[in-house]
Amino acid sequence: MKLHLLEPHHGRLNTVIQRTPAELKLGGGLVIITLTVMLPAPATVWLWCATAILGLVVLLSRLPLLFLLQRLLLLAPFVLGVTLVNAFQPAYRAHWCWLVARSVLCLLTVLLVSNTTPFSEVLRVLRRVRVPTLLITTLALMHRYLFVLVEEAERMRRARAGRTFTARRRWQWPVLAGVAGQLFIRASERAERIYAAMCARGLK
Repeated sequence: MKLHLLEPHHGRLNTVIQRTPAELKLGGGLVIITLTVMLPAPATVWLWCATAILGLVVLLSRLPLLFLLQRLLLLAPFVLGVTLVNAFQPAYRAHWCWLVARSVLCLLTVLLVSNTTPFSEVLRVLRRVRVPTLLITTLALMHRYLFVLVEEAERMRRARAGRTFTARRRWQWPVLAGVAGQLFIRASERAERIYAAMCARGLK
């Protein structure tokens, strides 16, 4: 099945951005996000500077613009939600455009870092900066078994498609609800088996 939504292949491209150490990319992304969030509105100069920096990163990393646009549109509801919540505050009511631009810049920064840095490198950096081992292990397990969950959902989707003999849309929502319920049950059972196996190996 296609897992490009979880693990895109762009991080394996041989470009100067992909070859840049993960520490530098994570640190640079953190600086951009921090300055974008902390600077008072409207910080027009920083807005254009950050846009130029991120645009240069996009060009050097050779990430497809359509791919980035799809990701931005997928996460756009969250950006709009944050903007609407803050837009009613008197301090930001006159600068709602700055709120939108700030949210998009932060989101684009996260997308660029995550799609040019393998997740294993991110975990390695977290380990070097002394993030608690339990948190790193939890993140690694979540990332690993997210693929398992998606593969299980894909198998259930193919099985449902092979047993569906009607194209009427009014049947789709009840069927999807049943698939989601079965997926939750299977995920819970798998989690129990994994936990038992980890306890048997002394990990508590």
